[in-house]
Amino acid sequence: MKVVICGAGQVGFGIAERLAAEDNDVAIVDFSPRLIQQITEVLDVRGIVGHGAHPDTLVQAGIEQADMIIAATLYDEVNMVACQVAHSLFNVPTKIARIRSQSYLEPHWRDLFSNENMPIDVIISPEIEVGEMVLRRLELPGAFDTVSFADNHAVVAGVTCEETCPIVDTPLSQLTDLFPDLKSVIVGVYRDGRLFVPRSSDQLLVGDIAYFVAARDQVRRTLGIFGHEEREANRVVICGGGNIGLYVARELETRQASARVKLIEQSRDRAITIADQLQRSVVLHGSALDEEILREADAAEADTVVALTNNDEVNVLSCVIARRLGVPSTLALVNNRAYPDLVRSLGITAHVNPRQITVSKILQHVRRGRIRGVHSIQNGMAEIIEAEALETSPLVGRPLREILLSDDMRIGAIYRNGELIIPRGATQIQAHDRIVIFAMQKAVRQVEQMFRVSIEFF
Repeated sequence: MKVVICGAGQVGFGIAERLAAEDNDVAIVDFSPRLIQQITEVLDVRGIVGHGAHPDTLVQAGIEQADMIIAATLYDEVNMVACQVAHSLFNVPTKIARIRSQSYLEPHWRDLFSNENMPIDVIISPEIEVGEMVLRRLELPGAFDTVSFADNHAVVAGVTCEETCPIVDTPLSQLTDLFPDLKSVIVGVYRDGRLFVPRSSDQLLVGDIAYFVAARDQVRRTLGIFGHEEREANRVVICGGGNIGLYVARELETRQASARVKLIEQSRDRAITIADQLQRSVVLHGSALDEEILREADAAEADTVVALTNNDEVNVLSCVIARRLGVPSTLALVNNRAYPDLVRSLGITAHVNPRQITVSKILQHVRRGRIRGVHSIQNGMAEIIEAEALETSPLVGRPLREILLSDDMRIGAIYRNGELIIPRGATQIQAHDRIVIFAMQKAVRQVEQMFRVSIEFF
């Protein structure tokens, strides 16, 4: 696949890194010679210095033969024009744009991005994607990584195995016998910096991070089996009143009538602005690093503190202060890919990475085959993929025990006619089933092949 990426920032770099590692032909455009030099020194991509929306720059990047353009610069308007140019002048089949301004995304302006006006096939809004991830974490505070698949019927969650975890040192094969009616399966384990697909004889150890797939109504029970019975957060303190903080506060007001939200914003003007947009939330002007402000926000009595400023260090430190005040759960927004292990070592309950979330959303549309959803975990070590099985798929019509799947992948759930099925050895996949599968990065290409439309299908 030939892909042109506009923007060599964190998102552009993340996408280029993933696509280049899979032997795609990638060209990346940015106005900064420094960023282009940095990315071409470490990745096997072509770098072009120039304006991402200018036709001559796009021609240098090979737009005339491109299968896809991904416009992920910092500027919405540049991303929009780049997609328009790619469509009008070069007839690029797939156009993806990152749009941050919520004004463009208002429901009554939805026709703006139609083929007749501004032809963009996929719009990625980082603020909404990250905000939704935060809201899912607040709903299931025992899990540090959650994402929904199969029309919200399946949930993939990551959970830390603490010393109080009842199933530590228990072979996974015994869990099926202990909980025969549990619609849940462990698909991945992260241990000592290594992610792997566990075998039935493996045991979970203290400090492991386990990833499981479960039916939505079985998630809380599964978390309880891991020793996590934290209740949904009702009293929430949000540090940072930017687009993400405001989105989370507004959605909590709308979705959760019992929620009590207090928001801390350092800019006085911004604090006044967002106070006018919120109905029940209390907005405080001050620094999230000021312990007195946190006390004034009643952080010590909160269920969770969520740090969503645009500064990683402020987010991490404000969560550390909150933990010292006795807050049981904290969540920090971190962009630095080297911070996750540090965050865990400091006792911060969970973190969200905007770059990883945005990259996952884009990969959903880059992946070949009938791919419906993608979620990247542990900085791209593996992906959770939802795909539709067609008649030509090698998975269809045979018991799973007879299918030689790679040791680097595990089927976590099958969605069929509104019902979620946890697979066993005798389970047979049918055409048009939707499969939720955990795949290590080196197995992703094999997953794509299993769900591609074969020429014999036509």
